[in-house]
Amino acid sequence: MGYTKDQLLARLKELQIDFIQYEHPVVLTVEEQAKYVGDKGGGLSKNLFLKDKKSRLYVVSALADTKVDMKVLSQRLGLGKGGIRMAPEKELTEILQVPLGCVTPFAMMNESARDVSLLLDKGFITQERCFFHPLSNDMSIALHARDLDKFLKSIKREPVYVDLEANPAVGKDQPPDLAEFVPSSSPILSDPSEKTVPSQGHSGNPVSSDKKSSVTAGKTTKLPSTVKNVDKPAVAAQQRSVFSDAELLVEEIMKKTSDVLLSEIKENSIKQHGEQLGSVVADSMKKRLSSDLKSLAIMFKNTAYAQGFYAGTHHHPKPL
Repeated sequence: MGYTKDQLLARLKELQIDFIQYEHPVVLTVEEQAKYVGDKGGGLSKNLFLKDKKSRLYVVSALADTKVDMKVLSQRLGLGKGGIRMAPEKELTEILQVPLGCVTPFAMMNESARDVSLLLDKGFITQERCFFHPLSNDMSIALHARDLDKFLKSIKREPVYVDLEANPAVGKDQPPDLAEFVPSSSPILSDPSEKTVPSQGHSGNPVSSDKKSSVTAGKTTKLPSTVKNVDKPAVAAQQRSVFSDAELLVEEIMKKTSDVLLSEIKENSIKQHGEQLGSVVADSMKKRLSSDLKSLAIMFKNTAYAQGFYAGTHHHPKPL
């Protein structure tokens, strides 16, 4: 059972996140949403739920007037021109656990969505506030990107902002700049049967290069240092990250281990298991950490490979 709208709003209040909520009739498109909140000041969002050929899932959240070219995005992820498409309805309800028209970054709070990659439009940073559905499309909430970051970090998600309109060259001398953000694994569904979700239905905000929302994006500004910027190829940027720095990787592993350990050792656990607590906690930690640590290791390996590839293709030794 996924989180509800009321539970999400309560969580935002607990985190002391400033937001404004607007109730309205159920809407399925940005154009319909704009009728109710388009004059409130800020950027409306369109949210796409995508799937690649290896069943890995993505949520792409963009300003309503940002042009998202699926073929270009697929190439930037290293999936080829036709490697990504709209995800089936089954993944929507089982993984994001939201109904049609309710795709939103807030769905990442569901445990079932832990393997879903989230890419955010860099344009959100320029907005006074951004509008998203709070797990339900009968309401829109407006908040600043920094507060969205605060929420994502509270659920152990590092915000990733991308220039979704960029079209960098991809080739042997230029690795895919978004390959780092391809999920390392795909979720397991209860039934392999699929029913593809209409492109305008499940996102609630269709990708349309012809129509624009009545709310337009502000001019692009330099991202603050706290926000991950992937305008340039990730492997080319000489920045420390958990996927390219062994020290940071170890720190992340220790942090995850500590968090799980502290959550497992509780007073009721000691009373219930007694002398067997050690083995019980160890078994539980293995189950809970196995997937996360495997994902970290795979991402570290892939990033190291990409950096090696980039260094090799750009290094030209001087002749003797």
